[in-house]
Amino acid sequence: MSFKSLEQLVGAFIEQTAWHEQPLQRVTKCWSDVVGVAVASHTRPLSIQRNILWVATSSAAWAQTLTFERQRILTKLNPYLLDPLTDIRFSTAGWQRSQVDKKDTPAKNNHPSYVVTVGSRKNKAQAAIQNPRAAFQHWQETTRSRSQGLPLCPQCQCPTPHGELQRWEVCSFCAAKRW
Repeated sequence: MSFKSLEQLVGAFIEQTAWHEQPLQRVTKCWSDVVGVAVASHTRPLSIQRNILWVATSSAAWAQTLTFERQRILTKLNPYLLDPLTDIRFSTAGWQRSQVDKKDTPAKNNHPSYVVTVGSRKNKAQAAIQNPRAAFQHWQETTRSRSQGLPLCPQCQCPTPHGELQRWEVCSFCAAKRW
């Protein structure tokens, strides 16, 4: 009986666990290295079915652009996998479902109509579900509390978020009427 060194045992263990790792886990680990950080922030590998990788994208434009680049991506991705992929399909389907964990994105906070609200909205929202009148009152209170302290639109005199006034000099409704 021969004894193996600790280094050999650890190496064998790492190699064995790498073989048992699921292909999608491997793709997910190396995805940002293969496509780059910018593309990885707008894409998310969802599944592998019949050696085809399905990837959710944040928009149809990303899906179309990456479809043209799929052979280049496959060439860079396949060395990381035991069984090579034959194709990649990009779609916006599944993007919203995979974003459920993210609560506030920078794009939402930077939008001109974004207004920060204070207070526990969850408890009030749960109470408003009980009947239509309560739902309307909840909506009315929320709208009133959001609009307190906001500047008025110069055209229609409605409370308007600061970002809309900075961007369009009027509220979004008046800006839309112009166009």
